[in-house]
Amino acid sequence: MKIIDYLKIINEKISFSFLDIITKIYEFKGKQDLYIKNHLDILENMMNVAKIQSVKSSNALEGIYTSDSRLNELINNSDTNLKNRNEREIAGYKIVLEIIHENYEFIEFNKKNILWLHNKLYEFSQIQHKGKFKKTENLILEIDENQNKKIRFEPVKSYEVEKYIDQMIIQYQIAKKEKIPPLILIPIVILDFLCIHPFEDGNGRLSRLLTLLLLYQNGFDVGKYISIEMLIEKSKDFYYDALKKSSDNWHQNQNNPFIFVEYLLTVILNAYQECESRFKLISEINKSKEETILNIIENSVFPISKSQIKEKIYNLSLRTIERYLKKLVDDEKIISINKGRNTKYLIK
Repeated sequence: MKIIDYLKIINEKISFSFLDIITKIYEFKGKQDLYIKNHLDILENMMNVAKIQSVKSSNALEGIYTSDSRLNELINNSDTNLKNRNEREIAGYKIVLEIIHENYEFIEFNKKNILWLHNKLYEFSQIQHKGKFKKTENLILEIDENQNKKIRFEPVKSYEVEKYIDQMIIQYQIAKKEKIPPLILIPIVILDFLCIHPFEDGNGRLSRLLTLLLLYQNGFDVGKYISIEMLIEKSKDFYYDALKKSSDNWHQNQNNPFIFVEYLLTVILNAYQECESRFKLISEINKSKEETILNIIENSVFPISKSQIKEKIYNLSLRTIERYLKKLVDDEKIISINKGRNTKYLIK
């Protein structure tokens, strides 16, 4: 009989490779916090891109697809008519993703909220089992290239689901109080959730949403800016292999969860690395734009207005130019004269 006990992690010997990954994640997390503080103006675009990629990739892992143009329409227009099951499930995922992004601090990790999030996941579907634990047995199947099926894992029985979900949540709360490292704890919780497989449908997609929820609540919010679901989809063979290896002998309490832990930590680290590279690129682009505006002002014989600067940099909006002009004034590199529409700028 399976016994969920996360305090056992305390007695586990963590390898140097794990410690190295965790150390790097914390280093990148510190850098990300600084970038976010200094580049608030660019975050919205990154978050929109990540949201689209997350909705697309997490659904694609379950064979749920639509065209990119239709996906953009579904994500950016809440009034769009949903044409089929795929679109209804994509729209539901978008809803839950936004709920977690905006309200993760207020969503306690408990049974009630897990059921509520599952219900929201199927917000636009007519299925009877949304927001309810499974009533029938389900199997996790493996299908080869010849479409032959075999059982990869047999989850807990339907009548056992609530007991195991309760254990998982209680043990998570105990482990948090005992200061079990969240980067080790969270992947093991998600692994147990997938092994319990509490719902008739939507377990994989909800597991990835719960991953984001727990990461955000523990201060690791890189998934807002870089799609963790996309990185999982790109490495889906390793994802499924890690899940299979870590779930072997789960029912007998003899499974090795650290194979999946290492996989998910690597995904998180890759997300932070990608986030830093994008921030650096944007910083360089921003610096180039700022220097271009500064050079225009330096080379102007007379004080110059923002509209005159716009004529020389046609690919920048007036709003963007205003932002850089404000920064240059704040940095005391230029001064402004007059006010309102008559404002002009010159080198200090």
